[in-house]
Amino acid sequence: MVAALGHLTRVIAGIPVPNTPIVNATISYAQANLPTATYKHVMRSWLNGQAIINKFPSANLANVDQDAHAVAAILHDMGFSNNTQLLSHDKRFEVDGADDTARSFLQREGGKEWSEARQQAVWDGIALHGIPNIALHRDFFVALVAAGSQIDLAGPEGAKLVYGDMITVTREEYDGIQKEFPFSDGDRPFFVEQLVELCRSKPDTTYDNYVGDFGERYVANYSRVGHRAIDFMDYQSSSG
Repeated sequence: MVAALGHLTRVIAGIPVPNTPIVNATISYAQANLPTATYKHVMRSWLNGQAIINKFPSANLANVDQDAHAVAAILHDMGFSNNTQLLSHDKRFEVDGADDTARSFLQREGGKEWSEARQQAVWDGIALHGIPNIALHRDFFVALVAAGSQIDLAGPEGAKLVYGDMITVTREEYDGIQKEFPFSDGDRPFFVEQLVELCRSKPDTTYDNYVGDFGERYVANYSRVGHRAIDFMDYQSSSG
């Protein structure tokens, strides 16, 4: 359910969210350029993060760039776009998404109020969303984008194991978001296949991160050997 609450706020899945031109354009852009399963995931991720923001004391809300959070959260998986023109052949999927969003979409749709600093914040949020042990130490905005995605995949309880007390999403809020943008039976296998395909098509972008785990399990002849930090150390020793 989407209910209007005036010019600046509306409610999606029980969560009050910003109702601004850039947020609405971001939702439309994601829906047009992402597979359905991925679109539902990013919407759930955004709403999880917004649910956390909504619990901030009112005096602190002025310090939260809610539009920037929406853009970063909703477009954090543009590296899995079904529009191949948005994808590279040699960059990590997170960087594909960050470059398209922060360097192209925002410059096209955002207007002058999107300074270089705001664009960089969005870039960081997208690029680091899959690296929680870095995102947690960047700034709260970046951690929030990562946490929203983690909540969707692991539930509030699972996300707390990584993000601790910043996870304030209730089970009731989580269930309401899941009801509005539900997992289909084939969604999780679809997500796995997206990661496996990266290991097939862009293996050099996967060896040093979690995506490579899927290559080792599911892709014949995939190997990180020769691409690990210890392999480079061995090469240096043998060539020295």
